[in-house]
Amino acid sequence: MLMMLNERKYPIKEEKFKELIYPFLKETKQKMGRPTKVSHYKFFCGVLYILRTDVSWRDLPEEYGNWHTVYTRYKRWSDNGFFWKLLYYLQSMKEVLLDIIFVDGSIIPLHRHGGGALKK
Repeated sequence: MLMMLNERKYPIKEEKFKELIYPFLKETKQKMGRPTKVSHYKFFCGVLYILRTDVSWRDLPEEYGNWHTVYTRYKRWSDNGFFWKLLYYLQSMKEVLLDIIFVDGSIIPLHRHGGGALKK
């Protein structure tokens, strides 16, 4: 049971991460600033946990590191497009299958009182 729980929280083995993802990080990321508090492996598994379970960032288990540290790195990597480059790289290596769903709020019907009170 303990082994299954560990596999659910860490969907990719650390050896596989070092083999596939770490070389990509090393060649594309510039090393700037101070050393990271959360390893790239724990960060990546933490982000996968958030994406898989859809919990809020504050509910990220402590074993991935501080939730705010993980969120800040994810936000920075997302804003500059690096996280998507990483996922596309993994997809090109046939290591991950991406299914992206986009929901546009303009096509979801809203009750006439759902817009809030009038602003005067």
